[in-house]
Amino acid sequence: MPISSHLIRFPNMLSRLRTPLRSAIALTAILAGLFYAPPAGALSLTREAPSTVWGHTYAGPATTKTFSATTNSGTRSTAKSRFIVTYNNFPEWAKTEVQAAIDVWSLNFASEIPITVDASWGRSAIYGVLGSARPGNYFLDFPNSPDGTLWYPSALANALAGEDLDKNSPEIVIQVNSATNWNQRNDGKPSTTEYDLQSVFVHELGHGLGFLSTDSYDTNSNYSTYKFGIIDQPTAYDAYAQLPDGRRLSDIPSPSLELGEALTNTLVWSGPLGIKANGGVKPLLYTPPRYSDGSSVSHLDEATFSSSGPNSVMTPNLDAGEIFHDPGPLLVGMMEDLRNKPPAGVAIGLPDAPRNASALVADRAAVVTFNPPVNVRSAQVSRYEVKNMQTGLTLSTTSSPAFVSGLKNGTSYTFSVTAINSLGQSIPALTGSVVPQVTPVPKSLDNASDARYIAVASFRKQSAIAYTDKTTGALRLQLWNGKTWRRVTVDGRGGAGGKTSHSVAGPVSLCISGLGTKQVMHIFYSDLIDKDLRYATFDSVNFKYEVVDGNGDQVNLYDQPERVRTASDVSVSNACAITASGIQVFYRDESQGILLGAKRSAAGGWDYELVDGDRKTDGRTTGDVAFHLRALAVGSKVSVIYDSNLAVNQQKQATNGEIRFATRSNASPSGWSYQTLDTSSADMAVVGYGVSLNKTSAGLIASWLGASTISIPNPIQIRWMNIDTDTRINSVTPDSYGAPTMPMSIDGKTMIFGCQTRICSLELNSSALKPTMKLVSGVRNNARVDTSWVVLNKVRYLVAGISGKLALVKI
Repeated sequence: MPISSHLIRFPNMLSRLRTPLRSAIALTAILAGLFYAPPAGALSLTREAPSTVWGHTYAGPATTKTFSATTNSGTRSTAKSRFIVTYNNFPEWAKTEVQAAIDVWSLNFASEIPITVDASWGRSAIYGVLGSARPGNYFLDFPNSPDGTLWYPSALANALAGEDLDKNSPEIVIQVNSATNWNQRNDGKPSTTEYDLQSVFVHELGHGLGFLSTDSYDTNSNYSTYKFGIIDQPTAYDAYAQLPDGRRLSDIPSPSLELGEALTNTLVWSGPLGIKANGGVKPLLYTPPRYSDGSSVSHLDEATFSSSGPNSVMTPNLDAGEIFHDPGPLLVGMMEDLRNKPPAGVAIGLPDAPRNASALVADRAAVVTFNPPVNVRSAQVSRYEVKNMQTGLTLSTTSSPAFVSGLKNGTSYTFSVTAINSLGQSIPALTGSVVPQVTPVPKSLDNASDARYIAVASFRKQSAIAYTDKTTGALRLQLWNGKTWRRVTVDGRGGAGGKTSHSVAGPVSLCISGLGTKQVMHIFYSDLIDKDLRYATFDSVNFKYEVVDGNGDQVNLYDQPERVRTASDVSVSNACAITASGIQVFYRDESQGILLGAKRSAAGGWDYELVDGDRKTDGRTTGDVAFHLRALAVGSKVSVIYDSNLAVNQQKQATNGEIRFATRSNASPSGWSYQTLDTSSADMAVVGYGVSLNKTSAGLIASWLGASTISIPNPIQIRWMNIDTDTRINSVTPDSYGAPTMPMSIDGKTMIFGCQTRICSLELNSSALKPTMKLVSGVRNNARVDTSWVVLNKVRYLVAGISGKLALVKI
């Protein structure tokens, strides 16, 4: 698959740029100076903002400096990250220089998530600029964020979160001035009139990875005192930039004359690792009296560090003949600081009370959640104290949630939460009461696999579980024989016969064809590197492999009626179904935002179709569809449920959505009938975030999640419907169990759902005034969790990824 047809994770819905909304987003990006305008996107469950501030490298005069710190990399021979570069108009010699800089940074910047770089070669509109860079976007309050009040650049946010927070945007955008007198010999020896491109890229990649303030400066030539500083979205870098009096740049009111003065006066770096690398002295940042766009604040001081050998790489100017082929210890130390919570600044007043304090059910424990006080930035809250109102015991935490252990199941507890800073403490915020409850003990099936994605089927009269392991990138099977489990690796570890060595630890679906001992298992799964949809069959002994879609010659656009194999990213979601007409699989085209289908042809190939997302006629939609989907076959009838996003805000968060339901009783592309099961309303602003479809003795039950206007992008409600019996939507808000999330799975009258990073159950009794809920697993999972159901010797179990292991829980 071409690198340019990019990449998200768990629900992210930005729309294809073919509606007025999409066109407006594209225009905004272009006006902001973006070179890269992705054709599709996704619903973000974190707050996301575009990056508009660039860091520059300016051309300096001729020099005799030839320092190179490449020898410092000798002990770091193992790559810590992988960069993928999309080149725009780059000559071949320049690509070699870029790759050398990439190789150096891959040894110094750790990330499990590939870092995509969009690099453009062309004349710069700014005189004297050698190169410019910025992050793709910024993210706030994402999983594992060191400080939920600060914005983090794409590559760093992804590295900390352990997932790609926006698969449709590059992590770094770089522009190079083609008019520069570059050394084109690839010998690393520029003359005193030539500039070294590798050095520029080492510098600019530093900006793209996070060595960059988001400040700006506004002046008016008619008013000499009009010098306003602006930081709309304070970053971790801004929080480490410290004034002489100890205040943080990120905490100064914006816009303000005070901030403008700070941007043109002394600022130092307060991070301990940067200070250590600088010999125990706080590194001085570049803040000339006359503010310089793209240089001020986002560099080390030129006068102090221009002759500091390897620590000169992030000064604003690169002289002709000067080379830096390694980040150097100071830059590496400062970049490592960005992965930790910045130290508190100077407090101005006492903190207000924490907001939305709540206590959630746990086993012999409680999870206390809260939001920071309104004045968290000016108050510089250093910690929170959580007090058990029944016992008087307290614990200290720097962020929400707090896990309070040592409680008695069946006993009611309440808690207070107090914010504390250097001046004192806030008024306490009180939680409601909570009663801890016992949870079943899980039984591990595979201690080495995290099982982030799971699919279950009955194969030859016994249970079969397909599951993934992110660490190894493998897809595995657990096969039950009535007494024991047998583990088989399906793919992702390389080998002959069509296997891949790429990670396949993504969405997976299972379908079974045939009868008795002649049954064949059909497994559909994602290649997370090539972004293809892969397919394996298993007859209990042998596997056969092939690629269903994603490896075509070019992207098959949404408005093309004749469907062929595409080059799009088709790795986001998939669901299969089998009828007498044969095996069918449905999957999202991430590049186009549409729902595709493929049916096994009589000749052994695949017949492709476009199911939804392309038009408003014939009951279809032009929404961005199928971030989540499920499919079921009952007799000759195939049913597919999927989410559809109709609008997004500037943070790429859904603000209007639908739950779609498509059915057909034949294999014809024209045989589909469509329904909208639920849509945005005054009561529920957004529906989606996940879907489930389960066949039960009571009928076909569909379920999904919903968010209110004030909770976006976080769901607060579980919604479900029995499609076979009525069209009434049932709903419940699991207040004392935490915000509902995926996964969702229904067996009979019991629904399993994610609850504040744990797993809970809900009894679907429509006659009850308040459905019964229970905590199934109190283990807090920072990563994605999946669940399903299995029956072993007539006993029902939940199968799930718990504590990074595939496990069974008796329900």
